[in-house]
Amino acid sequence: MATVSGGGSSERFGFIHRYRQAFGVATLCRWLGVSRSGYYRWRDREPSQRELSDQALLKKIASIFDRSEGRYGSPRVHKSLARQGVHVARKRVARLMQENGLKARVTQVTRRQPGLKRFKQRGENKLLQFGDTTACDQVWVADVTYIKLGDRWSYLATIMDRHSRRILGWSLSYTRTTELSLAALTYALRKGRHTEGVILHTDRGIEFTASAFQDALTKAGIEHSVNRPGHCTDNAYMESFYHSLKGELIRKSHFKDIDHLRRAIGRYINQFYNTVRLHSGLDYNSPMEYERMAA
Repeated sequence: MATVSGGGSSERFGFIHRYRQAFGVATLCRWLGVSRSGYYRWRDREPSQRELSDQALLKKIASIFDRSEGRYGSPRVHKSLARQGVHVARKRVARLMQENGLKARVTQVTRRQPGLKRFKQRGENKLLQFGDTTACDQVWVADVTYIKLGDRWSYLATIMDRHSRRILGWSLSYTRTTELSLAALTYALRKGRHTEGVILHTDRGIEFTASAFQDALTKAGIEHSVNRPGHCTDNAYMESFYHSLKGELIRKSHFKDIDHLRRAIGRYINQFYNTVRLHSGLDYNSPMEYERMAA
């Protein structure tokens, strides 16, 4: 059971009201050192203006939380309220969400499976000299992550514009091959974006260093950049996306087959992440909003 430390009678009465069915009013009143008559007077009194205001604000918070399908915590809910012209303290939003059980879906990033050998080929990390991006289509980043589907592993390849964090291309398969990364690249190229001179940064996996993938990059005028050996944080932007994807979509969800998972990922990327999800690194704009502002 939750605990109450400090606080006045009103806070204690509120605690009793929330847990009365589980533990009983008499037991909670004895535990918290308040009278039952005091609790019933508190329960039956008219709500204060502050309480009425909290109730109205909670409806707006719950609406934003539901539209995000439980993915927004208090910082993004707070920013969403501000975009609607509702200016309140962030701590107040956090308090109301906590009191009403509105907790965002979060998870730790799943580590990659150990024991998978990487092909070590020559290549340099061109981002070390590039610095920060100033516009879209300067640096793209790509990676592959594992998603458990029943008793099998599936593999998701994604390509992101590092400046806007927009996912440009993705592909899902039961096999981790060059065809997987090529499909994601083809998806990105179909958007008709400027590619001449773009740097695509990846790890040193064979799906990115294979000749077929390299030929496709050369044809599009894209330069390849790779992680330094032993420096997985060189591709932190893509890892951050996988953290969001797994926490906001994959965890606690059941997918009956790979087609079901593919539809869910497509909906997450195209209808939520790219279009409406507020990104703290973009001053709480979505990737596509950020691209429109930068245009």
